[in-house]
Amino acid sequence: MHNKKKAVTTLLPLALASAIGMTLSQSAVAEIMLYDKDDTTFTVDGYFNTFYVSSDVDRAGEQFDRDQSRVKMGFLPNYIGFNFGKQLDELKVGGRSSFWVTINDSDTNGTETGIDVRQFYGTASNDQWGEVLFGKDFGLFGRSNIFLDEMLTGYGQVSDTLGLVDFGGVSFGNIGTGYPYPFPTSQVTYRSPVMSGLRVAVGIMDPVDTTNDASSALDEAYQDSPRFETEITYQFEVAGAQIYSWVNGMQQTSKNTDSTVDEVDSQGVGYGVQAKMGGFSVTASGFQAEGINPFYTNNAGEAQLRDVDSDGYLLQGSYTFGKNRIALSSGKTKDDGNGLGTAADYETRGIAYFRTINDNLKLVAEVNQFELTGRDTSAIDEDTRTYAIGAALSF
Repeated sequence: MHNKKKAVTTLLPLALASAIGMTLSQSAVAEIMLYDKDDTTFTVDGYFNTFYVSSDVDRAGEQFDRDQSRVKMGFLPNYIGFNFGKQLDELKVGGRSSFWVTINDSDTNGTETGIDVRQFYGTASNDQWGEVLFGKDFGLFGRSNIFLDEMLTGYGQVSDTLGLVDFGGVSFGNIGTGYPYPFPTSQVTYRSPVMSGLRVAVGIMDPVDTTNDASSALDEAYQDSPRFETEITYQFEVAGAQIYSWVNGMQQTSKNTDSTVDEVDSQGVGYGVQAKMGGFSVTASGFQAEGINPFYTNNAGEAQLRDVDSDGYLLQGSYTFGKNRIALSSGKTKDDGNGLGTAADYETRGIAYFRTINDNLKLVAEVNQFELTGRDTSAIDEDTRTYAIGAALSF
């Protein structure tokens, strides 16, 4: 079990640290214009956040029970991004690179904080036929599930069994308790123009190994086709309510040079709807997956995922009044054994208060309850409550 924990501790938060800014990078974050001349623009945007948190850990085995205080970043990491655009007659070309850092790894890394490049892509677009993106960006499967998370700029869950309470990176938000994380990967993705509220995205992604057999050091996993991902979104208005709906999915087949090792067909579907009216917002989303890691879509660590099935849901609601917003969240992922080597349910519930000071500065207070329940054994059971208060600055 300790080896499993080490693997998850090392790999899962690295995945997280990349994805969480995806919403910010595509939302109404105010950009700073550095250059705007001759149909050429160059802008910069960034996000900085810090939380004081206290986690009350209650696990199977009294040696794990404790109250742990931290000063660290939340579900979103800190990052800075650079954007380029140029109009060439009817064609617009552009690009983005973003650099992500952690602020709470001094205990293990000293001053050697790493800089992760999570986005590095170019685009070519036209109002008539849409956009082509080529390079490294977040995936399409599970994309809107996490983009539209009401608690995205909050804190979320930190499972001690997964090594997150003491981890030097981000918290987990609702990853693993409602949706998998759409890991950034190299891709070529086409997006259609918005057609009466409808938009379609299809992409080919760098595939991942899923058939490695730990019993043999001589086999080699391979994929003779890329991973295919897609997302369809549809926005419309009904009875004064603004509706945003989506469905996304992925498919990949991984084979092995050892003829006795069966191929793994990985496939998944995500879906959801968000409704906004006045100050109210309600979001419901879910996913089902086979042969896919229930925490992240890139299968870091190359686990054998042949018999791994998972599904989950996330239900949320919020109310905004003036400069205040209150959000409620409840999510769950059922995993048949990939995460910790045994079937388990991962569940989190949270309530958060967000206070907007101005367009750039926000304050957050949150309470999160995480529960891990083993279906075949109680040795992994966990109940961790976390209190978090913090501030976030964006530009």
